[in-house]
Parts: sequence; structure tokens; C-alpha cells
Amino acid sequence: MMDRTGAAGADDRPGTGTVMRPVIRTSVAHAILKVGASLGIGGGDGPKSSNWQVLADSRFRLYFAGSVVSNFGTWLQNTAQVLIAYQLTHSVLTVGLVTCAQFSSPLLLGTWAGALTHRMGNWRALMVTQFASMLIAATLAALQFSHSLTVPWLFAGAIAIGLAFTFALPALSVTVVALAPEGGTKRALAMDSVSYNLGRALAPVLSVLIGTTVGFGWAFSLNAASFLFFTLVLRHLRPQNTRPEPNRSKVVNGFRIAMHERRIMILLLMVAAVTIAADPILVLGPALARSAHASADWSGIFIAALGAGNVIGSLHRTRRTPSIRRAATVLCLLSVSMMVFAAAHWIWLGTLAALAAGTACLLTGATTRALLLHHAGPGRQAAVMAAWAVAWAGSKPIASLADGSLATMIGVRPTGILLALPALVPALVLVLFPTRGKRIAREPVIDLARPHEGRLA
Repeated sequence: MMDRTGAAGADDRPGTGTVMRPVIRTSVAHAILKVGASLGIGGGDGPKSSNWQVLADSRFRLYFAGSVVSNFGTWLQNTAQVLIAYQLTHSVLTVGLVTCAQFSSPLLLGTWAGALTHRMGNWRALMVTQFASMLIAATLAALQFSHSLTVPWLFAGAIAIGLAFTFALPALSVTVVALAPEGGTKRALAMDSVSYNLGRALAPVLSVLIGTTVGFGWAFSLNAASFLFFTLVLRHLRPQNTRPEPNRSKVVNGFRIAMHERRIMILLLMVAAVTIAADPILVLGPALARSAHASADWSGIFIAALGAGNVIGSLHRTRRTPSIRRAATVLCLLSVSMMVFAAAHWIWLGTLAALAAGTACLLTGATTRALLLHHAGPGRQAAVMAAWAVAWAGSKPIASLADGSLATMIGVRPTGILLALPALVPALVLVLFPTRGKRIAREPVIDLARPHEGRLA
């Protein structure tokens, strides 16, 4: 544009646009990097490594194999339990109540279970709980074969096996660390999650196939056999010295520690957010499949996709040190994935969303467990991991009860979206309040080369 004197206007001066465009690009890039820094996304700080490398250690490899078999059986039974409850009642609330019954014990007895496990010794606690779980699964199989498995029996079985799970969980967490090879603590924790989710990826589809062909009684029977196999593996891994350590967790339990240590409390809340966000896949799955004009059996595919996502997450090669920032970022991705899952009107989209959610669950779970074990220190691991058990498994009955109750009032899709919202909170705090978020998320350097902070007593 020319002014009255014929001089070039400000907008037409040579090079003005050329100069402004790089400035704008630099400002946008700076803003993106600032958000990324708030969330802990950036360059790595160590050599890349695969979680699967930890299986080079023979003792951990044997433990992993036994854990995979046991978890495979567990998810055969979990899927059968959900489908039987839905077939008997066609009620999402009943499915939620049965799931709530199974995971109520960690909520009510979690910290006490950690103290008792510490007193008994981790190995003894695992042997007792696995054998008890085998008997419970065998009883449910007998009831199903005799056509006597009713909803009250499902509740009773869920409560009983939940009790065994409650006392096993703190011991399992410490055992994984004790068996981890040098420098492989975080990878061992990630692979422990993989063992759980390999079962969740493969077993649900097989459970549906078993139920529609030979009957769900065989799903319970195979679970009993899987517990027997894991018991034999643990017997082979029995340590030479089985004396229990002094029961420090009786004096200072995990939640007392968390009340005085902010980072541990934040990590426990993040663990609970993972469980709450992912719960609709199990509880609302049959109803969401029906709302998409498909069979309720498709819920088994959703569960399998969640487990497969965990396995995919384990293949991720990382060189980044665990931090609250990065855990918050992946937790945000979990929230978004679960919102898509709940809102999807197509089976294929819901399955893909469940797959993405599974990957986010694995990455968040491995990071938070590594950080909790680090902050706990050698003398407090059993107590803190008992609190972790309550946060992870104990939040499950609350989520399941909320799923079942809210779905009857506001519908299954709004319920799924609502339960995904808490997982957004950590990332929002880091982005909207960067100064406070930076202070909360500031972490000391974690030495992951100290795998034997816990002992397989």
C-alpha cells in the first residue's frame, strides 16, 4: 500500500513479512516447548533399553513365566465372572457389584495386609495365598459344572479370591524388586505389569470361546491349574534365608508415610486415577458393546485390547529417568483414550481406544511404582507398597460401584467419560500452574541400579 507521498507503507516494506514469520514460528515453538517441559517431554537422559532385556536373568525369567501363567488363568476367570453375572441378570449394576466385591478387600485390609505380609515374609505369604486361590477357583469350577453357580456364589467367590489377592499384592511388589537383576528395577516392574496384561490380552477371547463351547466351568478349572503352577515356581525360587525382617510397617504404615511425604501421596493418587479411568472397560464393556449393536461377548475383546496395549507399552525403548511429569503426561493420554472408548459408537474405534489406554496404563504404572519404591527406601518398602495395593486395587471397588450406579442414572457413555476426568488433573496442574507444578514434580536422580532394596524373605 502507498501513502500520499508515494512512500511504501509499513506493511509493504521489504522484508517485514519475512522477518515477522520466523519470529511468530519461534514464539509458537517456544510455547510448545514450554508446555512440553511442564509435562516432562524432552530429550532423554540415558541409554535406550528395552524392558524385555530383564528376562536375560534366569531367576526373573522363571518368575515371569509363572506370573504369566497365573495371570492368564486369572483373566480367564475374571472374564467368565463378568459375563456370567451379565447373562444371569442383564444388569450393569450387578456386574459392578461383583467386581466391587472382588476388590473390596484391598481397600479395607490393604495396610494391615502389608504388615502381616512383612511379618510372615514375602515368600511364605505368596505360597499361602496362591494355594488358597487355587482352592477357591476349583470350588467355583465345581459349582459351575454342577449348574449351581448363582449370583450369591459369584459374590462369595469374588470376596474370597479378593482376600487372597490382597495379601499377595504387597509381597509380589517387593518380590519383583528382589528378583530384578542389577540395574533392572524399573524394567522388572514394567515386565511384572506385562505378565499381568499378557493374560488380560490373551485370556478374555479364549474365555469367551470356552464359555460358548464347553462351558465356563473350564475357565475356572484352568485358573485353578494356573495357581498351582505358580505355586510350584515360587517353591523353586525359595530363598535360602526365610527369616522375616522386623515388622517396621506395623509402626509406620504406608499412609502415615504418605501423609508426611507429598510426593508419595501424589504418586498414590495417580495410581488410583489409573484404576478409576480404566475400570469402565471391564464393568461397562458388555453394555457398551450392546449399545453399539453388537454382542455383549465383545466385552472380552475390549479387555483383550487393554491387555494388548500394555504389552505394546512394554516394547517401548526409553532412555528417560522416571519422573512425576512424565507419569502425568501419559496419565493424560489414558484419560483421552478412555473418553474416546466411552463415546465410541463403533466397535473398532472402542477397541483401538482400549488398546491405547492399555499402553498408557503400563507406562504410568511402571513409572509410579519405580518412584514409590525409590522414595520409600529399604526399610519402608513393604508399608508403602501396601498403600500402593490399596491405591491400585482398593480404588477398584469404588470405581466399579460408581460405574454400575451412575450407568443406571446417567447412562453408560457419560459414566465412562466422567470416570476418565480425574486422570487429567496432574497434567492440568503442571500446565496451568507451572511454578507450583515444577516444585511438586521436582525429583532427585533415581539410581535404578539398586535392584535389591527389598528382600525375598
